[in-house]
Amino acid sequence: MKKVQLAYGRTGMSMSVPRAAHVIEPRHLEGLPDEEGAVAQALRNPTGTPPLKAMVKPADQVAIVISDITRPTPNEKLVPWLLKELSHVPREHFVIINGLGSHRANTREELVQMLGQEVVDTVRIENHDAFDDTKLVHVGRNTYGSEVYLNKTYVESTFRIVTGFIEPHFFAGFSGGPKGIQPGIAGIKTILDFHNALMIGHPNSTWGVLKGNILQDSAAQNCLMAKPDFMLNVTLNGKKEITNVFAGDVIKAHRIGCEFVRESAMYAVDEPFDIVITTNSGYPLDQNLYQTIKGMSAAALIVKKGGAIISTSECCDGVPNHGNYAKILQMRDTPQALLDMITDPSFSMFDQWQVQVQAIIQLKADCYLYSRLDDETVRKAKLEPTDDPGRTLAEMMERFGPGASVAVLPYGPLTIPYVRGRSDSGS
Repeated sequence: MKKVQLAYGRTGMSMSVPRAAHVIEPRHLEGLPDEEGAVAQALRNPTGTPPLKAMVKPADQVAIVISDITRPTPNEKLVPWLLKELSHVPREHFVIINGLGSHRANTREELVQMLGQEVVDTVRIENHDAFDDTKLVHVGRNTYGSEVYLNKTYVESTFRIVTGFIEPHFFAGFSGGPKGIQPGIAGIKTILDFHNALMIGHPNSTWGVLKGNILQDSAAQNCLMAKPDFMLNVTLNGKKEITNVFAGDVIKAHRIGCEFVRESAMYAVDEPFDIVITTNSGYPLDQNLYQTIKGMSAAALIVKKGGAIISTSECCDGVPNHGNYAKILQMRDTPQALLDMITDPSFSMFDQWQVQVQAIIQLKADCYLYSRLDDETVRKAKLEPTDDPGRTLAEMMERFGPGASVAVLPYGPLTIPYVRGRSDSGS
C-alpha cells in the first residue's frame, strides 16, 4: 500500500491505496512569483481590448461581477488589484455584484472572507437575486428559445467587468468567461432554460469540450446580449495559487485560457477502472453535497460500468438546506426514476440539473461518500455513506477480485481524466 494526500475541507486527509493504484493529479504548475504584477500586466496588455485603465472614465458607473463563496476564485486579490488599477474612479462609482446564480446570498462575514474588510467597508456590494423580477432586466432571446434576464444593476452600469477562474466544467466544458454572467447574474427563468434536461443531456455538454457544446454556446449568447466591457480570469494550481492570467475580451481571452487549462488539466488513461477514489478539490469547492457531484462526475469518466466511486468531500455546509436539490432527490425512489422524471418535458425545477447528473453517474457505478453528513442524510441523497473510505476500498477490492484496478483523483475535478479513444479532449 501507499499513502496519498486527498484534498478534503481546509486541511486535507491521507488514505492508503494499493501501490499499483493510478494516481491522477494536475500537471503541477508553479504559482506565479509576482501575482499582482502579472495581473497588472494583463490589465495593461489585454487580449482583444484596449488597456483597462484607458477604457474607464472617472464618471463611469463600474460593475465588477465576482464568483460566490462556492468557487475558489481569489476575489480577495483580484478585486483590490482592479480597484488599484482604476484608482482614478471614485470608490462610490463601483458596485461589486456577487454572481450567485440560484445559490443563497452570502453573509457579510462571508463577503469579508471573500473580499477583505477594506473592500467590504468601502465598496457597495450586491448579492445577485435571481428570484426577484424587480432586480432583473430583459436583454433578449437566444437561439435556443430562452428569454434572457440579467441583473439590472449590471446591465445599467456604464462599464462592466466580469471576473472568475477557468477550470474544466462538468457540462459547460470550462468555467470562467461567459459563465460569470450566465448563470452567475441571470434570472431564475433563464437559469432553468440554461440547465434544462435537453441541454444537460446533450453529448457535447461535458468536461473539456467547447466545440459543439450547446451549454457554452448558450452562455456566450446570453453574455453577449449585455457584453462585459472587460474580463479578468485566472487559473489556479492545487494550492490555489495563480498560475496564469487572461484578460480582455470575454470570448477571445477566455478561449485562450481554456486551451491553457486543457494542456494542464486533461489526462488520458488507457482503460477504465473498477474503483475510482475522488474528492471535490477541498474547501471551498467541497462545502456541500450539491457541489460534490462535480468530483463524482470526473470519476465517472473513467470508472467501469458496474464499478464503484468513493468520494471524500467534507460538506461543511450540508446538502445544503437551501435550493431544491435535496427536495428533488426525495421525489422518486431510484436514480432511474429521478432521471425519467427530470427528462419529462413537463418537469421544471431549479437544481434539477445536479440531480440529473448524479442520477446518470449512479446508473453507471455505485457511489460511496465520506463526509461530515450523517448517514441518514447521505442515504436520503441516494448515496451510500462510509465512515472509513479505506475500509470501503478494501471491501470493493474484495468484491471485484484479484487484480481490481484503482484510480485516485486527489484534487477531484481539477484534473479531468478520460479514456483514450472514447473522449475527444482536444475539441
